[in-house]
Parts: sequence; C-alpha cells; structure tokens
Amino acid sequence: MLRQFVRPAATANRAVFTRSFSVAVPRMGEGDTGAPARAVVPLPGNDAFTKREAAQESLYIREKELEKLAQLKKKIGEQRKHLDELETHIDGLSRK
Repeated sequence: MLRQFVRPAATANRAVFTRSFSVAVPRMGEGDTGAPARAVVPLPGNDAFTKREAAQESLYIREKELEKLAQLKKKIGEQRKHLDELETHIDGLSRK
C-alpha cells in the first residue's frame, strides 16, 4: 500500500524537476494552417474513396460553373436586346 502511494508522488515531483525549457518558439510559415501534413503513403482502402470524393467535387464545381455561364449568357442576351432597342430608337430620332 505504501509503495503505491509513494511511487506516484515521486514521479510527479520528478516531472517537475526534469521539465525541459525551450528557447525557440515554433514558428509557422506564411500560409501554414497548423494542420499536420498529409501522409506520403496513402492508407490502404482510402485511395478509392479519395479519388471518388475528388471526382464528385470536380463534377459539382463544373455544374456550378456551367450554371454561372448560362446566367451570364442570359444577361448578355438581355443587354444585347436592350442595346438593339436603343439603336433603333436613335435611328428613329436621327431620321426625323
């Protein structure tokens, strides 16, 4: 019983005395997020999932870009129609 009580107290005191002090503060480079770097060797079974996820993400981004392009084409068409109306109006005024 005494042995169990004395040993944890001794190791707790030893931790205080053997604590190392560091002078250098870890610095982060520009753009670092603090997250650990990705493993160089892919984990088994994770490779197919990663590829599928990347493909789905690419497809989603492509669909969103196509939607934005369709909206821009629609807006350009509306602007072209407005410019044509203004041009016919100017031609009508210049004939008078």
